[in-house]
Amino acid sequence: MIFYKTEEEIDLIRKSGELLGQVHGEIAKAVKVGISTQELDEIAYNFIIKNGGIPSFKGYNGFPYTLCISINEQVVHGFPSKYILKDGDVISVDCGVNLNGYHSDSAYTYGVGNVAEEVKQLLEFTKQSLYLGIEEAIVGKRTGDIGFSIQNFVESKGYSVVRELVGHGVGKKLHESPEVPNYGKRGKGVKLEEGMVIAIEPMINLGKKEIIQEEDGWTIRTKDRKPSAHFEHTVAIRKGKAEVLTTFKYIEEVI
Repeated sequence: MIFYKTEEEIDLIRKSGELLGQVHGEIAKAVKVGISTQELDEIAYNFIIKNGGIPSFKGYNGFPYTLCISINEQVVHGFPSKYILKDGDVISVDCGVNLNGYHSDSAYTYGVGNVAEEVKQLLEFTKQSLYLGIEEAIVGKRTGDIGFSIQNFVESKGYSVVRELVGHGVGKKLHESPEVPNYGKRGKGVKLEEGMVIAIEPMINLGKKEIIQEEDGWTIRTKDRKPSAHFEHTVAIRKGKAEVLTTFKYIEEVI
C-alpha cells in the first residue's frame, strides 16, 4: 500500500531532510585519510541526538549503527568499524533521520585523497544519474521512467546498475511502497502521483552488475570487487518538477 502524504507531512519530511543534510555536512568535514569509519558513525549519532532526531538505521531490522558506510567494492549496508580511511579509498555514507515521526534518507559517495581518474568519473556520473532520475519524478510519469533514465545514462558510460537493491517510499516508515528500481522501461511501473514521497538511490558499479552479500548478513559488495558508487535523495512527487526534500548543500560547502 502506498501512503500519500499531506502538505503538512511533506513539510515534516522536509524538516527531517534538512537535519539529515546537516548531518552529512558534519560527516563531510571529517572524511579524510586517517579517520576510522567508526568515528564517522559516532559523529553522526551524536549530531542527530543533539538536534532532537533519532537515527533511522540504528536498530532497523537489527542493524547496529547510525550510518551504512561502504568502502571501495562495498555497494551498500556496510558496517562502520575500526577501518582507517586510506588515500584513494571510495566511501559511501548512507544515513536516515527520524524527526518528529517522519523519516528522510540520503547517501553520498566520497573519494578520499588521491582517487583514480576512472573512480572520480564513476562518482560524478552516478551523481548525475541521480538528478536525471529526479527529473522524471513528476506526476503522470512512472517508476520505470525514473529507472530508465538512470540505467540509460550510466550504461552509456560503460557502468552497470545493481538490480537487487532499489529505492523506496519514505514517510512514517523508513521503507514504504513503492519500490523504485534504478533500471526499467519507459511507461512501466507504478504511476507517480501527488502526495508520494520516494527515495531515489542509484547504486552503480564500475565493473559488472553482480553483487554478493558478505557473511555479516548486511554488507553488499560487487562480485568482481571493482568499486561502486551510491547517491540518494528523498523526493516529493510534484507536477512539472520534483521537490528534493534532502540536501547536499552542507556537503558541498565543505568539499
